[in-house]
Amino acid sequence: MNFQPLEQFLDRITSWRIPWADCLVMHRNEIVFRHRSGVLDVETRTPIDEGRIFHLYSLTKILTCVAGLQLYEKGAYLLSDPVSDVLPEFANVQVRKPLGNGEFALEPAARPITVRDLFAMTAGFSYDFGAPPIREAVERANGAATTRDIARGIAQVPLLFEPGTRWNYSLCHDVLAAFIEAVDGRSFGAYVREEITGPLGMKDTGFALTENQRSRLAPQYTFDDARGVPVRKDGNGFTLSPAFESGGAGLYSTVDDYALFLNALTNRGTSADGVRILSPASVELMRTDHLTEEMRDDFSRIPLPGYGFGLGVRTHISKAKSGSLSPIGEFGWSGAAGCLAIIDPETQLTVMYAQHMLNNQETYVHPRLKNIVYACL
Repeated sequence: MNFQPLEQFLDRITSWRIPWADCLVMHRNEIVFRHRSGVLDVETRTPIDEGRIFHLYSLTKILTCVAGLQLYEKGAYLLSDPVSDVLPEFANVQVRKPLGNGEFALEPAARPITVRDLFAMTAGFSYDFGAPPIREAVERANGAATTRDIARGIAQVPLLFEPGTRWNYSLCHDVLAAFIEAVDGRSFGAYVREEITGPLGMKDTGFALTENQRSRLAPQYTFDDARGVPVRKDGNGFTLSPAFESGGAGLYSTVDDYALFLNALTNRGTSADGVRILSPASVELMRTDHLTEEMRDDFSRIPLPGYGFGLGVRTHISKAKSGSLSPIGEFGWSGAAGCLAIIDPETQLTVMYAQHMLNNQETYVHPRLKNIVYACL
């Protein structure tokens, strides 16, 4: 293996517009590459160092879906079960029906939202945290809205389409977190800590930070195209209150911590130390493409040619369409500030890549990084 091209690529993108990048590659449970490049703080030019904590944003979704599949393995529900069996607020959802003049009528959904819809992003939700019912849920809780409170708000927002008929990237996994709470009885954060991060030895992954962890939180940036420089933009706009443990975008973590979780999935559900978080059968179900042809048209709006969508993850289904050097079945996801997970059971390869910049250039960085990794093996 020669990872010099990967190191050069990371150095190149951090001399371009991304303040810092950190990449860890594991092969057959061994770390075969680790390189950090760039500056933690643009103003002080402090180099990026180890142990830095950042917002995972949508990389949270992979862990949320693993949590849900753990309960599925225990027989707590079937994927075909209506969500309203556990979250009654979803019993009478309404669907927006276009009238042809730019206006909409509301009609009761033709079938219930199922648990599968939550995993697979086919429930009909949007990704609009500004919808009035969600904002009202936050206001009623005086800024302390819980995961379940937010789900109740989402239930009052009319659906964009009939459940199970189309695909839309949305708040499905935030509702899945509330579903997990209702099924299990613990808060979502407690469940994650006791069933996933704790057993795997992930000490820096969670929905809230200690004082020590907060001192290690990396500054976050967005790139100002007009000025040609990154500008500081801290905070996570997807967490509406301190009590909201967002299953879609709420986790903090580090590269080393999240690599432990990802590598367990690479090993089909069991960590290098023998801690099992999922069965191989569940990992296979997770990375199976669940899109219908109509849903595939919706998914094509995400710039991931050659990929389908499984239970909360992209999954590689066509090398001809993707042009990717990764094998069929490679899976994972990404986050709003640019982090990327590559999970590959066939090659026994795990990649955890992190940066902390919104308007993240992922359509440039991620496919190139992936190809370079596989070429280096």
